[in-house]
Amino acid sequence: MGTPKEKGGPQEGSPRKMGAGGGRRRPYKVSLEKGGPEGDYTCTFTYSAQGGTNEQWQMIIGVSEDDLLFSCSVWRPQGKSYLFFTQFKAEVRGAKIEHAMAYSQAAVGGQSDVPLKQEEFEITETTVSHREGKFRFELSKLMIVAKTPRDEL
Repeated sequence: MGTPKEKGGPQEGSPRKMGAGGGRRRPYKVSLEKGGPEGDYTCTFTYSAQGGTNEQWQMIIGVSEDDLLFSCSVWRPQGKSYLFFTQFKAEVRGAKIEHAMAYSQAAVGGQSDVPLKQEEFEITETTVSHREGKFRFELSKLMIVAKTPRDEL
């Protein structure tokens, strides 16, 4: 399998301020799309959170040089988020998830990523989402690597 590298440069969303603005619980949605030889690949991140911290978050997607892998990452570059996430879901279209991980704290400075416990989230072929009743409301980073469809001759 190829190593995920940004083909033709990464598709990156502008830093986005995240927050719930007054404690509202309606879901927010952010999407990025990247074209590939086998079609378009899309990553959508939907969340509900409480708190009004106006945190800067980033989202980036890429396709490996051999077009076998598609990656999607959503994270807070400053490390730990102070938002109280009530739910989250990342969905990919055009590829099937091979590996995914969610973190309560993203690596920054001399600190390491702190992964969520496996019981806090679930992974299907196309989604990564919180697990109701198990998720502890902390999220600072989400990474997905998915396999793209490839017709072999």
